[in-house]
Amino acid sequence: MKTIDKLKLILTSVLLLGFSSAIAQEPADDHADVWLTIEEVWNAEERGEKKWVERFLTDDFSGWNNSSPAPRDRSSTAMWDRFFEDQIGKMLVHELYPLSIIVRDDVAVAHYFYSSAFKSKGGETELNNGRYTDVLVRTEDGWKFITWHGGDE
Repeated sequence: MKTIDKLKLILTSVLLLGFSSAIAQEPADDHADVWLTIEEVWNAEERGEKKWVERFLTDDFSGWNNSSPAPRDRSSTAMWDRFFEDQIGKMLVHELYPLSIIVRDDVAVAHYFYSSAFKSKGGETELNNGRYTDVLVRTEDGWKFITWHGGDE
């Protein structure tokens, strides 16, 4: 092989490697995207969005909040969310404190604390603190929750 052909081959390889690494998802980007998804769910809940469950939970979701007697699937989660907002009250404000995010391929596990303020239909304001462990999977539509566990302490 001529020197000029070797040089072209090396240059092409370097350019291809540079291009493929530029479009590859970096682990730090995955962590940021997972955290952004978690924050989006909390923000949607605070805004009183009705369709956040359909947007952010997988079809086979099963999550267990500390206040529920058993894990809830996606439709049960949506039903109880509507009930609490319509009958009990709504979240006024929240703050999240990330502790750890681990991403392995298309699965992410996130641990965090939260503080929130809730206003009941009777006008009482309640402050809550708690923790969650969320498991998310990468889908064609971005990161979605497949399960979670936690709640008020």
